[in-house]
This record gives sequence, structure tokens and C-alpha cells, in this order.
Amino acid sequence: MSVFTHLVSELSRLLEPVLAESATAAAIVLFTVLVRLALHPLNRAAFRGATPVAGLLPVLLQLPVFFLMYRAFSSGALLDHRLFAAPLGAKWADALGAGGLLGAQGLVFLALFAAIAAVAAWSAVRGRRAAAAAPVPAAVANVSAEQQAAMRKLGGVLPLLSFGTLITAAVVPLAAGLYLVTTTAWSVAERVWLQHRKEAAEERERSSL
Repeated sequence: MSVFTHLVSELSRLLEPVLAESATAAAIVLFTVLVRLALHPLNRAAFRGATPVAGLLPVLLQLPVFFLMYRAFSSGALLDHRLFAAPLGAKWADALGAGGLLGAQGLVFLALFAAIAAVAAWSAVRGRRAAAAAPVPAAVANVSAEQQAAMRKLGGVLPLLSFGTLITAAVVPLAAGLYLVTTTAWSVAERVWLQHRKEAAEERERSSL
């Protein structure tokens, strides 16, 4: 049994008295939160611009976790665990075949997609606002107004890439989809919190002058 499987099984055992058959799904969410908490110092350093590597490491460190989860719920001891009516090892195509779009399993996937879309929309709105409000970097201050406008538009479009998570969630097991929605929501909330702290610190500095 892999370390990942063991940890999720233990978390599931602790949560089972309260959440019954959905305990493993909740354990995945909790496990994802613990992983993101462990990576928070790196994300904080990346936000502060401490080192370019700091921004890449959190992403790279999450990839093994995602692939371990994919493997554990594609075949193995956790294959038969469920979230309500849907097996955690099932994919959207399986849910459609089991009862259609509005079947018991299909509704679980629709709820997952709705949650991912809500997080992606939140990320896109905040990304566009940040792109519109950001000052023009000194390195591009001398380019034409048309080029600066194009760069701002590109900055507003990039956050829409977060909707690509929907495509991934549609082709991976439900367990991996739970990981995706949890880690994506954490990323957005973490950026909001870090930005708030940065703005509060800047405001305190201005007030002390």
C-alpha cells in the first residue's frame, strides 16, 4: 500500500463515523488541504518574488500527488469507495452510461463541474481586474499604446485558462476531480489572502510616513 493510500485510508477511517460512505471523498479534500498547507511557504515566497524557482516548485510537487491519486482510484484498494451515488474511481463517461446526465451518478459529476466552474469564474474575474489595475512595467513603458492595450487584453484572457480544469475533471476519476477543485479553490483563495496582506502592509507603510 502506497503512503498516499495509507494516509487517505486513515483519514477516511477517522471521518467514517460522521460521513459514512462519503468519508473517503472527504479524506481526499482534507488530504489536499494538508498538502497545500505544507506548500504554503513556497507559494508565499513566490508571491513575494523571492525566487523564480519558488513559483514552479509548488506545481511540480503537486504532480506526484495527482498521479498517485489517479492510480489509486483507477485500480487498487480505494477503487470501490463512493461520493454519494458515484464511485470515486468512476469517470464522467461511466456516470453517463450508468444513468445518463441527470442520473444519480451524473448529478454528482454535474455538482463537481459546477464547483470547478464557480472557482474558475472567480479566478477569471479577479485576474481581469488585476490585469486592468496593474501598472505598466518599466520594461514596456516605451512601447506603443496599442501594444500596451494588447498586453492588458492578454492578461485578462490568461485567467480564462483556469476553465481548462473542467476538461481535465471530465476525463479523470471522480477522486482526482475532487483534488482538482480543492487545490484550485485553495490557489485562488490563497492569492486573494496574500494580496490582501500585501495591500494592508503597503497601507500601513503609507500611514507611517
